[in-house]
Amino acid sequence: MSLWFTHPLFLPSVIVGVTIVLWATSLLPEFITALLFFTAAMTAKIAPPDVIFGGFASSAFWLVFSGFVLGVAIRKTGLADRAARALSAKLTDSWPLMVASVVLLSYALAFVMPSNMGRIALLMPIVAAMAKRANIADGSRAWYGLALAVGFGTFQLSATILPANVPNLVMSGAAEGSYGIHLNYVPYLLLHTPVLGILKGLILIGLICWLFPGAPKPARDLAPAEPMGRDEKRLAWLLAVVLVMWVTESWHGVGPAWTGLAASVIVMLPRIGFITGEEFSAGVNMRTCIYVAGILGLAITVTQTGIGSAVGEALLRLMPLDADKPFTSFLALTGITTALNFIMTANGVPALYTTLAQSFSDATGFPLLSVIMIQVLGYSTPLLPYQASPIVVAMGLGKVPARAGMLLCLALAVATYVVLLPLDYLWFSVLGRL
Repeated sequence: MSLWFTHPLFLPSVIVGVTIVLWATSLLPEFITALLFFTAAMTAKIAPPDVIFGGFASSAFWLVFSGFVLGVAIRKTGLADRAARALSAKLTDSWPLMVASVVLLSYALAFVMPSNMGRIALLMPIVAAMAKRANIADGSRAWYGLALAVGFGTFQLSATILPANVPNLVMSGAAEGSYGIHLNYVPYLLLHTPVLGILKGLILIGLICWLFPGAPKPARDLAPAEPMGRDEKRLAWLLAVVLVMWVTESWHGVGPAWTGLAASVIVMLPRIGFITGEEFSAGVNMRTCIYVAGILGLAITVTQTGIGSAVGEALLRLMPLDADKPFTSFLALTGITTALNFIMTANGVPALYTTLAQSFSDATGFPLLSVIMIQVLGYSTPLLPYQASPIVVAMGLGKVPARAGMLLCLALAVATYVVLLPLDYLWFSVLGRL
């Protein structure tokens, strides 16, 4: 027992473990847990400051921040309500249609915008305005369902599109760096979209309609919409430039976070921008920003301290990987990804799992590329909201309570593992990947 206390990973593991338990149980507000993690990690010196506070240097953090700022401007100028007016005319006739339209819009946008956070920032004020026009009150279960449709549709379904989220890019970079394997857009899309895109999207729509029932009342606008005002036009042009910069990132090399941050600064400039300092203070949810920085910092700390590698090696020894039992091996590899998701979150899982993929391939007899691809089902299906920062951001923007997010996370995870995992295995087999 005394050897445990003297092990170099003991104290980091305790701090990480307590943080995860507090986030999972919501015993404390999420941002306070993040601050406690920063305090304990720095006091105990479990990692250098640039590792512990690495979340603040992450592009994901600044996308969250800029998303809040742009959302305030979109709502203030009336642009959100104008977009909602156009959408709600045909998409609020029934609750299933409304939920399906939000999920589909979240998924479709992933084909042209490379950033989960950017898509959420763009969609949330529009969906909020659409809900208001359909007489869905803030804080109602129906509104929670729509906000979660944005978060889950954006994160979980975009995992089927190679450049559409951070975990996919981490996996792609790790596969190329470790094994010289270059992932291609179309084969990746074909492998994952039928099960993890289309079928999972249908299940997501069904679960939201069941768990968060709503009764929209379509707005009947007798008066035509007023012409766009000067501020609306200026903001629309700014957002169009931002969208073009996001879509063409591979050409100019400027990351979505820094494009969004530049737009946020313009939005806040005196006499040029759209929002005042008071509106910034009221509209930008720093609690969620701190929470996201804590999640990202925890993932970086787990990797840098060696906790992730230790857990990965232990799972490799414990899981039933057997070349003679392919389905059991497929299930075990998904289980490994799910377990890693608890300590590294979705952004960190591919970095560790992919480096262990050759060992998994040797143990299961699966091709190396297939082993790498199997992890997508696991990291794209969080059991708890904190494991996927885009879902956390959507919940923060929509003021969705932790319990509602956890309920949908667990329900969708159960449906995924019971229904979609066997179908995913079958689809891999049909394509000759196993």
